[in-house]
Amino acid sequence: PPPPFLSPPLSAQVGPVPLGSEHPIAKQTMTTTDTKDVDGTVDQVMKCADMGADLVRITVQGNKEANACHDIREKLFKLGYDTPLVADIHFQPKVALRVAEAFEKIRVNPGNFADGRKKFDDIDYESEAQFVAEREMMAEMFMPLAEKCKELKRAIRIGTNHGSLSARVLSYYGDTPRGMVNSAFEFADFCRSIDYHNFVFSMKASNPLVMVQAYRLLAAEMYDRNWTYPLHLGVTEAGEGEDGRTKSALGIGALLADGLGDTIRVSLTEDPELEMQPCGLLAKTGMDACEKGLGVDDFTETHRDFKSFERRQGEMPPEGTPAAQLLHRDGTVFTAVSLEDLRQPEALYSALGCKMAVGMPFKDIASTDSLYMRELPSPADAQAQQTLRRLREGGVGVVAPLAELQRNPLPGCCALVPLREALASPEAVEEARLLRDSVGVMLEADGTETREEVAGAIATVGGVVGIVILTKPGISRVHSSRRFMEYLQGTGSTLPVVHHLVFDETTPEEQLVIVGSCDVGALLMDGLGDGILLESRNPDIPISYLRSTSFGMLQGSRMRMVKTDYVSCPSCGRTLFDLQEVTNQIQVKTGHLPGVSIAIMGCIVNGPGEMADADFGYVGTVPGKIDLYVGKEVVKKNIDMATAPDALVDLIKDYGRWVEPSVDEEGEEAEEIASEAVAR
Repeated sequence: PPPPFLSPPLSAQVGPVPLGSEHPIAKQTMTTTDTKDVDGTVDQVMKCADMGADLVRITVQGNKEANACHDIREKLFKLGYDTPLVADIHFQPKVALRVAEAFEKIRVNPGNFADGRKKFDDIDYESEAQFVAEREMMAEMFMPLAEKCKELKRAIRIGTNHGSLSARVLSYYGDTPRGMVNSAFEFADFCRSIDYHNFVFSMKASNPLVMVQAYRLLAAEMYDRNWTYPLHLGVTEAGEGEDGRTKSALGIGALLADGLGDTIRVSLTEDPELEMQPCGLLAKTGMDACEKGLGVDDFTETHRDFKSFERRQGEMPPEGTPAAQLLHRDGTVFTAVSLEDLRQPEALYSALGCKMAVGMPFKDIASTDSLYMRELPSPADAQAQQTLRRLREGGVGVVAPLAELQRNPLPGCCALVPLREALASPEAVEEARLLRDSVGVMLEADGTETREEVAGAIATVGGVVGIVILTKPGISRVHSSRRFMEYLQGTGSTLPVVHHLVFDETTPEEQLVIVGSCDVGALLMDGLGDGILLESRNPDIPISYLRSTSFGMLQGSRMRMVKTDYVSCPSCGRTLFDLQEVTNQIQVKTGHLPGVSIAIMGCIVNGPGEMADADFGYVGTVPGKIDLYVGKEVVKKNIDMATAPDALVDLIKDYGRWVEPSVDEEGEEAEEIASEAVAR
């Protein structure tokens, strides 16, 4: 919470929509039409508004688009739509002045609005005074817009973007969250100099970790200055489908859990109205998170520094020990499996992501690491016993409640014991564990344990290899888990921690990925966790979906890369090709390259820095032509679109990152292991 000396939160007013802490989180999206197509743009705005958009952004490249904006605003009013419109401006201060007469809000990017023409190589500051002196030139370009917006009661979004910091800022601060924050504050100071306060900040990045760090730093700096301006949250270039939703929920959800964020946008490479469903879920989850936080007792975090991200490293069991099979050093995926699942082996092997050799399952790069079984098969259940044995021989671990192990002994299984029960009778746990030949104990916490209980269990219970947190209903998973991790840190323990989420039978797939990513993501983004266990009581949600969602969360939080990572923009009126179609073409050709990151950009307006996290870039430059990048450097220019996807593949090969797609052949090593298992 902010310090008590802060003044009441300021609100921004965008047409009829207020933004600020005392108001609901506002939902945004952006049109993909050519802005000069007035009727097409109006239709898309109405469709977005009907789907729940509180604000809609429209790209405005030049005077022709600005003129069209007046017609768009007028026509929407006549049709009964007062949804505020936001002009997206880059490089065009004069165009911003023109469109401010029509639209309720102007988004400017400090990296290119008044400070984006100078080249990096031409800058050599010898003192801070030289750096500050150039603000006068920036003020001359920006102040007319601030004055006009104040006069017309328009709002401004000061939208810093990690990928398009100006050469001036990069030369002084580097490509850092600090540079993003200070760049935005320069424009805020210009606004405040004329007593204009109707503005909003944003700190967008395609990397959720960078995005979260930048917003937190911004909030901390605002508190120091006694500022309380609203925040627009978003992970830019998040991509499409489940991956795009996961990335957005990881970044936005982590900040909403902190109480930060007044308006949000989920940037997907899809039709804009499709952004509204996940956006609405995120907004609701964020509002709920603020209220749920009250269910957690007060505590103070001492080990987490938001200014310098460092992941907590859970200590894995030593290699070669039986417990080592349970956990993965880069993040473990647990999957809940029933007895009925075990009785359908082929379907289960596929759902768990196993590769097959001689009819036997073996772990692959994105296979479940360990099973969680509430019930274990009895000796009489031959099919279930055989399936479980084959999975274990293929490298999959098993965790089950200690009470179930006592009923149906399974040598080599890990015993799961509630922390308070283990603390109350550690001798009984140890005796049962040894009698059942358990590979170790995982303690199950519920998020309400005291500091003394956490320390006592770690100190007295033997054979503990990890901790599972299954939060009690009615309290905040994020805040109770943070408190537990603080207590665990105080014991000096480096035991790995797995976050267990259980969704009820009414939770559909699209809600599971958003809510799960918010809850777990807020923790993984802080480095507080080493594994995920997603469990659903909805029979329509398959095991394969829970597994893939878990891996998506680990990859989105930059823990474990198991598939190609795509940074793709959501499209707008500047886009020079069909982003959805081209993204699909590239995914078909490159989707088998885990650890490789590819940026697919419809234009270069935000600069090549937008691809800072990508290994390779595919960028529209002029209609029908593509430039290819390695990192931020263009290496091939003006490639015909028809051949550009293949040229991208060739580029990946040139840099030694290509592997051929796997075929349905049994490798010699897999055959050998399988033959040995069959013989046993």
